[in-house]
Amino acid sequence: MDPAGVRRRGPLSRLWSVRFEGGRPERRFPAFRGQGNWCGWYWSATCGGHVGYESWLERDHLMLLDFDPRVTAVASQPFQLSWSGANGKRVRHTPDFFVRRADGTALVVDVRPDEQIEPRDAVKFAATAAACGLVGWDFARVGTPDAVLMENVR
Repeated sequence: MDPAGVRRRGPLSRLWSVRFEGGRPERRFPAFRGQGNWCGWYWSATCGGHVGYESWLERDHLMLLDFDPRVTAVASQPFQLSWSGANGKRVRHTPDFFVRRADGTALVVDVRPDEQIEPRDAVKFAATAAACGLVGWDFARVGTPDAVLMENVR
């Protein structure tokens, strides 16, 4: 953003050097009565601080990232992508995590169980993967981890 608070649009290549892992989430984590998911903050030993999550499934993946020796930093809700859809309407998507690895590479992660991916979500994940590829980042859409693995991690 510039000093006036206006978001600047530009080539994705400018994102390569942005240290998303040091920033705040792009948006707030919703909390309201009757909410079907559990938001919270996970204490990450890797990051030395809290990382936000919007579901227990996201929390589980944060735990797995925390145990991965290649991971040096994780940020939740790191940025928002925006593009024009097939019908000309604006489409927006905020990935769940930005991960920095020890070798300097980056991974953008979206967390969604396989059975909950709607066609419009698949389009967003494909667009996110394409955008990540343009700046040299990896992208992964992850689902429900193995139950035995998660019991061992816990």
